[in-house]
Amino acid sequence: MSTETLIKVKEEREPLFSKKNRKLLIDPIDSDNPITVQVLGICSALAVTVQTVPAIVMSIGVIFVCAFSNLLISMLRNTIPPRIRIIVQLVVVSLFVQMVSEVLKAYSYDVYLQLSVFIGLIITNCIIMGRLEAFALANKPWPSFLDGIGNGLGYGAILVAVAFIRELFGMGTIMKGTAIEWHVFESMGLKFQSIGIMAMPAGACIILGLLIWAQRARNGYSETN
Repeated sequence: MSTETLIKVKEEREPLFSKKNRKLLIDPIDSDNPITVQVLGICSALAVTVQTVPAIVMSIGVIFVCAFSNLLISMLRNTIPPRIRIIVQLVVVSLFVQMVSEVLKAYSYDVYLQLSVFIGLIITNCIIMGRLEAFALANKPWPSFLDGIGNGLGYGAILVAVAFIRELFGMGTIMKGTAIEWHVFESMGLKFQSIGIMAMPAGACIILGLLIWAQRARNGYSETN
């Protein structure tokens, strides 16, 4: 290879965190959020957000699974027969979900018991399957990895926000069941009256609806036919 060719290759090589790659991380957190904009992953957003700790653990699990599933599928994209691509994707996601499940069993069994059913359902999470199908199968490994992290972060941000509000007004605490558990209202000398609906799925629906409305209003997003 000539010197001129080597120089050309170096000039064309995209930086790891180019503007395009940064958008893959940033956009899903805000303007292209998988929950509030794409309206995906709603089921788990309603089910695991009664307390903050399970929501944080679920978010970390989804970030890990989404990022590494994207990476592996992208690396295999040219070898996967189109007819069985969904099966391959499910197998890959199942591998990383099982890893998350085993780590939780070993190091945080109480949280595992709270999330056990929903950890398994990560396998069919439409956010993860959607990114594999729409992005990882058509892009290189590094952008696919960043896309997985970005969408996982976007999902996690909404999950933790909903859980924070529900736990605060439903139980009067933050990070309940941990060493840093904070009884917010008691610490301020205020009498706490639980809002019962916050412990119910209906409370999650209301909060999630308000978050979707607030973000879309701020970004000027509207549905098109």
